[in-house]
Amino acid sequence: MQHRLLHSFSFRLAFAYMVLFGISVLLLLGFIYWSTAAYMSRQADATIAAEITGLSERYDIDGLTGLINVINERLSRKPTGSSIYLLTTTINTPIAGNLNRWPATQADKEGWLNFQLENAGRDKNEIHLARARSFTLTGGFHLLVGRDIYELEETQRRIIRALILGFAITLVLGSIGGIVLSRRVMKRLEAINTTSREIINGDLSRRITLQHSGDEFDSLAGNLNAMLDQIEELMEGVRRVSDSIAHDLRTPLARLRNRLELLRAEQEKTHQDPTLAEQAISDADGMLQTFNALLRIARIETLHHREAFKKIDLGTLLHDVIELYEPLAEEKGQSLSLQANTTVYIQGDRDLLFQSMANLLDNAIKYTPPQGRIEITLGKQADSGWIIITDSGPGIPEAERLQVFKRFYRLEKSRTTPGSGLGLSLVAAVARIHGMTLRLEDNQPGLRVRCEFPTIHSTNINES
Repeated sequence: MQHRLLHSFSFRLAFAYMVLFGISVLLLLGFIYWSTAAYMSRQADATIAAEITGLSERYDIDGLTGLINVINERLSRKPTGSSIYLLTTTINTPIAGNLNRWPATQADKEGWLNFQLENAGRDKNEIHLARARSFTLTGGFHLLVGRDIYELEETQRRIIRALILGFAITLVLGSIGGIVLSRRVMKRLEAINTTSREIINGDLSRRITLQHSGDEFDSLAGNLNAMLDQIEELMEGVRRVSDSIAHDLRTPLARLRNRLELLRAEQEKTHQDPTLAEQAISDADGMLQTFNALLRIARIETLHHREAFKKIDLGTLLHDVIELYEPLAEEKGQSLSLQANTTVYIQGDRDLLFQSMANLLDNAIKYTPPQGRIEITLGKQADSGWIIITDSGPGIPEAERLQVFKRFYRLEKSRTTPGSGLGLSLVAAVARIHGMTLRLEDNQPGLRVRCEFPTIHSTNINES
């Protein structure tokens, strides 16, 4: 289920939307960071620049003494504040301020310095980051004004953590939403697929359940149901026509055969040659067999319900089929063997399964040359079983292996042999209602027919 979910179109679509939404959220969070943390940094720089301008103007008005008094006054008001001041001589000897030396960091082109501030914090035992700007006063004095940006850096880190956490929560919620949405879509699609599989297996009466939500799935299900109603009606019409034709023609053919029998008997009494009458009887028998096969296939295809199926021992059934065809194989000098070392049960119709296996074995005997070999293998593993019928005949070309299950389809090299082309069609119809899978493979030489089916345990179904 998990593998199907990850590979479903709905999950890929939800994931694509989640990625697109995640990128949008990332851009939004980036803008929020730029408009908050970056704005705070710009404001701090603007404050420092304004202080430098103010102190420079104070120096121009009151001189060096007035500047020193202003610096000391500001530091005395907030001795543990974040402001940084340093006034030095031309050789960077401190005159006033709360720094004991000029920072060793080189200033950038705009005069900004970023350096570590030792003995900072409330306990004077921390190292903080500081940002300051230098300015040269008249007379060669150097003025450094800056701020301890530890709190600003901490605020920015908190904003970044909050943005990352928000982005992660968005991705998690988006993923959960995508999975929930995908599961709901898959549930609706699986209902359609389940009904489709039941229809493929021959139950044309099945319809897709509507949830009356008025959404696209209900619209699709309604259209499909309407289409299935039309298909069922057309198929039922075709079956009725075929059934009627077969019934209507079988009766006059039976009468015709009886009259041919009377004609042959009359010719034998009058010592006339009965060859033509016998040939006509043989042709009538072939036509009757064809119509009987058509009617049987039609009846098989109309079996929608399997409540009447019983537990069948396939080993016993195959023994009975071989017992029936063993004399024919011996007559042609063929080797016919069965390997059934395990007991395999299947839920089904014994008569139909017998006819299906008989058709396959009849074909194998018919097309296997004298002194050839035919092998039947019955096996199972877990809840599945298989029957493999191999022969040493000419086989079937790969391009025609699916075609031979169609009605009246015959290989070009088989047109001279007796048959109507309905044997494998009946086998396919029986396999379909029993949930079997048929595969034709190359036996090198000959043909290998592999029939796979679900098995049952001996206690699952009543044998009655």
